[in-house]
Amino acid sequence: MSTRLFWAYDVHDMSERASTLAEAIRTRRHRLGLRQVELAELAGCSTRFVHTLEAGKESLRLGKLLDVLAALGLELVVRRGPAGIAVETSETRASSPTDAPP
Repeated sequence: MSTRLFWAYDVHDMSERASTLAEAIRTRRHRLGLRQVELAELAGCSTRFVHTLEAGKESLRLGKLLDVLAALGLELVVRRGPAGIAVETSETRASSPTDAPP
């Protein structure tokens, strides 16, 4: 079973977007029982980057963000919608080394 987090936002509200993404990542990491240092090792980035990401920093390196999402078994989908831009993160059940039972 997959869960989805979906939100639409005003294209000018950067802090709301960053906070929502940060919460999705933090929630998934907790659900998998990972510490930030463990996630950083799996994603090939620094613990500082994971901490900064989960703190809701508004500007990040896209490549590193995608590495973290992949390590968590998350997928980022961006599509244009009527209320600005809609971003959806959905947990994927594909073979992920970090996937733990629900």
